[in-house]
Amino acid sequence: MVVSAGRSPQSTSRKDDSTMQVLQSPRLNQLLAALPDDEFARISQGLEPVSLSLGESLCEPYLEMEHVYFPVDCIVSLLCLMENGGSAEISVVGNEGIVGVSLFMGGETTPSQAVVQAAGHAYRLPGNALKSEFYRAGPMQRLLLRYTQALLTQMAQTAVCNRHHSLDQQLCRWLLLSSDRLQSSEVVMTQELIANMLGVRREGVTEAAGKLQKAGLISYHRGHISILDRAGLEHRSCECYEVVKREYDRLLPKRTAR
Repeated sequence: MVVSAGRSPQSTSRKDDSTMQVLQSPRLNQLLAALPDDEFARISQGLEPVSLSLGESLCEPYLEMEHVYFPVDCIVSLLCLMENGGSAEISVVGNEGIVGVSLFMGGETTPSQAVVQAAGHAYRLPGNALKSEFYRAGPMQRLLLRYTQALLTQMAQTAVCNRHHSLDQQLCRWLLLSSDRLQSSEVVMTQELIANMLGVRREGVTEAAGKLQKAGLISYHRGHISILDRAGLEHRSCECYEVVKREYDRLLPKRTAR
C-alpha cells in the first residue's frame, strides 16, 4: 500500500505560534547551517517555516515541485512506487538534507514520491530561488552536490541491503538512520507504515520487531519505538548503516552551532 498524501503544504498557511516557537532558526537544518552568511542571507527571505503531518506528500511522481524542503525535526521518505500499488523506501531525509534534488540537478521531476515519515517541521524555499543560488556556482552548489552524492550512496546501499540482508537487519538499519535524523532515541511509527517503507508484509515487521525487543534492543508499544541499546542495535545491524553514515560524515560538514 502506498502512503496517501495528506494536506497540501502549498494550500494551508503554517505560520502559527507553535511552529514559530519550535523553529527558532533555519540553521537548525545542517545544510543551511553550513552556508556562508552571504549566501544564506540571499535565500533567507524566501524561507518559510511549515509544519508537516505524518503521511503528507511533498512530491508526486513526474510532477515538478514548486518548493524544496529543508527538514528540521521531521523525516521524509523517498519511495519507489510500483504499478500494483506497492512501494518501498529508497532513502530517508532529515535535518542533514533537502527534499527536491531533482530541481537543482536539472531533471525537474522524479519517478519517486516524497512522504513525511515522522511528523515535524521544516523550512521550504521556492524552487526558483534555490536554482538561482545553485547556478551561481558558489559554496551552495558544492554543498548540494556533495549531499546528492551522499544521498545516492544511501539509495544504492538500501537496494543492496534489501536484496542481501535479513529483515531484522534491515529494520536495525532503518531505526538507526531514523534516530540519527531525529536526534532522538524514540521513533513514532506504526508497523504498517514500517512495512510500507521496507516493502514487506506487516507480519514480517512484527516478527523482526519482536526479535529486537526480546533481545532488549528496543521497546515497542502502540507505534512508539524506543531504542534501549544503541550499541547493540548497531552490532545487530548489517554493514549498510555504517557505510551510509561514514559517507555522510565524509561528505557533509558537521553541525555548526549558531
